[in-house]
Amino acid sequence: MNPIQVSLTEDQSRAAFRLSHIITADMVAALTQALEPLADSPHLKLVTIEGAGPDFSFGASVPEHAPGEIDRVLPAMHALIYALLDFPAVTAAIVRGRCLGGGFELALACDFVFAERDATFGLPEIALGVFPPAASALLPARAGSARATSAILSGAVRSADEWFRAGLVEQVSEAGAIAADVDRWFEQHLRNRSAAALRHATAAARLGLRRHVGEILPELERLYLSDLMGTADAAEGIAAFLAKRAPRWADR
Repeated sequence: MNPIQVSLTEDQSRAAFRLSHIITADMVAALTQALEPLADSPHLKLVTIEGAGPDFSFGASVPEHAPGEIDRVLPAMHALIYALLDFPAVTAAIVRGRCLGGGFELALACDFVFAERDATFGLPEIALGVFPPAASALLPARAGSARATSAILSGAVRSADEWFRAGLVEQVSEAGAIAADVDRWFEQHLRNRSAAALRHATAAARLGLRRHVGEILPELERLYLSDLMGTADAAEGIAAFLAKRAPRWADR
């Protein structure tokens, strides 16, 4: 299957991306490239991102995060995060099922997160001996430092309702109802707005977050690539996952 599927409404007011469950370098490149021409659409008001199946995303491809691969993959992922934060239309993640790791990071880069009640969100990178750089930049600003610290350091999976109470999830839908709920939300809040006004309001609403991420994500990327990936445990965590065994940490 193609890493992404793109659809655009006849009036060009909405675009939808459906993603494969694993965030690979090919998927990141395809989504980044697909966003570029849409940025020039004068009528576009909303872009939605969802999984192509019952789950939003299982996270990033673990083999692509091994030493020797991650140096090209991580900067490309962060370029996609910047592209979403700069995109001149409202963006929303539509989350069903699992939303983990890099998938959670993509959702965090969207203006809104809509989720079905059984959706779960988590950052399991710590179990692999690493951490999520983009989430480390985005989540404290989106949901508060204490909740972000807990999510990043524990790797715990939390429900849509928990993130709704934290203010991260805009709306929780019952199973099977999320598409209709997002349609109603669009009709109520965006359909009759000026696309030009929405572009400027979106840029204004994101300004603080964009500056924050632009300042600290490069440092987090350096910490990950130059420091963390030089540790024995980062290599061990990836190797253990691929070998389907428990990691043997050296604590260095």
